[in-house]
Amino acid sequence: MAQALNTIAQTLDLKSDFPALAQTVNGKPVVYLDSAASAQKPQAVIDAMDHVMQKHYANVHRGVYSFSAETSAAFEAARGKVAKFINAGSEKEIVFTRNATEAINLVASCFGQSLKEGDEIIISELEHHANIVPWYFLKQQRGVELKIVPVKADRSLDMEAFEKLLGPKTKMVAITQMSNVLGTIVDVAKIVEKAHAVGAKVLIDGSQAIVHFDVDVQALGCDFYVFTGHKLYGPTGIGVLYGRYAELDALPPYQGGGEMIEHVAFDAITYKEPPIRFEAGTPAIVEAIGLGAAIDYLNGIDRAAVHAREMGIFHAAEKLLAGIDGVTVYSTAPERASIISFSVDKIHPHDVATVFDQLGIAVRTGHHCAQPLMKTLGVTGTVRASFALYNAMEDAEKLGKAVQTAKRLFA
Repeated sequence: MAQALNTIAQTLDLKSDFPALAQTVNGKPVVYLDSAASAQKPQAVIDAMDHVMQKHYANVHRGVYSFSAETSAAFEAARGKVAKFINAGSEKEIVFTRNATEAINLVASCFGQSLKEGDEIIISELEHHANIVPWYFLKQQRGVELKIVPVKADRSLDMEAFEKLLGPKTKMVAITQMSNVLGTIVDVAKIVEKAHAVGAKVLIDGSQAIVHFDVDVQALGCDFYVFTGHKLYGPTGIGVLYGRYAELDALPPYQGGGEMIEHVAFDAITYKEPPIRFEAGTPAIVEAIGLGAAIDYLNGIDRAAVHAREMGIFHAAEKLLAGIDGVTVYSTAPERASIISFSVDKIHPHDVATVFDQLGIAVRTGHHCAQPLMKTLGVTGTVRASFALYNAMEDAEKLGKAVQTAKRLFA
């Protein structure tokens, strides 16, 4: 595994590190533009997970034999890699979950136990359903009020409206750092500052943002930060909840079972400290190690250079789409990155994507788990192209040509 990491290409052409992208689809080279949904995996991640399963797989934290000790060390090393990657204050502030959705549900469920009727939670129109539904549960169960920050005409978040919503009843602000539909980048540092001024906690959904630029949770000052492994070039089934230790320590357990307990009797149970308090049962061992390998991979490349190249491809694609008659681009916020949502007049998004697939191009269509935002945009769904470190300028060009092809076919 170490040898694989040492041979990571230092050039900006990283596509060859991702074996799935060497294939063809319908006789065409793969142009993968659905990384916002789930990214492809580099060989280094695949090798790291294979190594565990072939060489020393065992359950973690519970065995004194060699396999268990080696796997436990690799699992906890992955936690350390995550902590360093986002500059957490301690490895104890990193909780492994199934995905970002579970991480948000964990906070909503546990933090929500302290809320009462009339307390307020602020979310925004930009949110993925994963950062809406868990808070809606609290509205149903505990009578809390949901306050919604609107999106402005330019698709940016209305920060003035956000500040007006803040007040003494605000207990939590749960906000995305980057929209999964529009690529809109939110000034989360300012949100944290304003929310803390009224005594509110802040949870940031970083599932999209962390893929494209560096995240420093201590600099942001947020109370909680969540992201998912499968968008960060790691495997599915593994996510991360960062919580400032004092905040995690104040929360009750989320689930009960093995590992998260200190002592169990039929009349009294005591629980371990964070993060283990929130990791009941056998965790996603191989997947966590795979996430650690993905972080190793990212640390082995020049992320700033890759990001600059990625943004060049993204803006080229925007320009091409904007120059095609009948195409409406919805991703127009002044601060945006890597995601373009658009529609083609008189062609259903699914039909557009079907044409694209025949040309070897993978995009996402539908409401992208953001139905409230679709209502604000005045559509039921869009075509979404999202860019990653393995994309090239020719992918943007192929996207533009594919739209022209779809227009001709449906003329």
